[in-house]
Amino acid sequence: QVQLVESGGGLVQAGGSLRLSCAASGHTFSSLSMGWFRQGPGKEREFVAAISWGGTRINYADSVKGRFTISRDNAKNTVYLQMNSLKPEDTAVYYCNVDVMYPMRTEPQEYDYWGQGTQVTVSS
Repeated sequence: QVQLVESGGGLVQAGGSLRLSCAASGHTFSSLSMGWFRQGPGKEREFVAAISWGGTRINYADSVKGRFTISRDNAKNTVYLQMNSLKPEDTAVYYCNVDVMYPMRTEPQEYDYWGQGTQVTVSS
């Protein structure tokens, strides 16, 4: 079974930066897409960003384009999310996931397993 462990969240002021990490185990991740989702307070979980197994194909939600950067290290089975110019509306629990498809499916209900997530809080 896939195991996903997210880390790197915290409290930051608007305009600040954070770098999230997600360590994955239980599968050969070099062949899988990896991505990030988030769930804000009182909101549904939503897609944030995805990266293909080779790292050459990337897509972002419109709300984070130009501010967030996704990357991966297949040797470490880890995906990262560099978040710059953070806004209060970025406050959410951030989750990663993996997919055999690319483009990675963006509907959270397509996924059966989630890690515990990491909390990001952006103060105004």
